[in-house]
Amino acid sequence: MAAANAKIKVPETARKGEAVEIKTAITHEMESGQRKDEAGKVVPRRIINRFVCRYGGSEVFAMDLQPAISANPYISFFILASESGKVEMAWHDDNGEVYTAAASITVS
Repeated sequence: MAAANAKIKVPETARKGEAVEIKTAITHEMESGQRKDEAGKVVPRRIINRFVCRYGGSEVFAMDLQPAISANPYISFFILASESGKVEMAWHDDNGEVYTAAASITVS
């Protein structure tokens, strides 16, 4: 399987208390666990099953994903800009791999 490739979009600046939209997508060769290979054996499930976003070290958004999720999941959500710092994201897959990406936001 090719390595996952995460893309994130976080505003570079925001005003304190402003709701800012965070957008992210990850390229990941999802496998639902319902398909069979050429020999008729079930191909093991391998999906992104958990997404977590931390801002300023605190978890601000998380979700569990199920097999019906798309092959390259796109996620959009809002956070309140409270302080300058890092927005860190982590995607967890069924094989125990964790893919990460981060961006900084300056709050004035």
